[in-house]
Amino acid sequence: MPLTAEQDRRRSWISLLAQSDAPTLAALWAESGLAADFHWLRAPETGGVMVQGRMGASGAAFNLGEMTVTRASLQLDDGTVGHAYVQGRDKTKAQIAAQVDALMQTGQAERAEAAILAPLRAAGVARRSARAARAAATKVDFFTMARGDV
Repeated sequence: MPLTAEQDRRRSWISLLAQSDAPTLAALWAESGLAADFHWLRAPETGGVMVQGRMGASGAAFNLGEMTVTRASLQLDDGTVGHAYVQGRDKTKAQIAAQVDALMQTGQAERAEAAILAPLRAAGVARRSARAARAAATKVDFFTMARGDV
């Protein structure tokens, strides 16, 4: 079943939060002034998940290995629920990501987008550009010269 536009948008910001650098996310959160009273549905807890892979993106799934993740779920006082799954053991990152997820579903979405998500997107683009530039610097163009016995 295809995702609705809202589900796709939410998936996008949850993915962005999960992939973000923890110190950058914490700094943006602190600077944003965003806050909301909440209670835990599931306090941040660390566990493991099995990561699956596929050969050529179309082959049969196989177990690639395990990965450590931290998850958190909270509910704002207005009833909005936020979730987060982040790689590693950073409970603070999971808490902030869950709070941002919840706030993105409220009237504070525009502020959260401008103060946290937009800078994270820009940082991601810069990171990818820097990686591409490093890779391009090592690129070797091979060519062949035509031989007389074609």
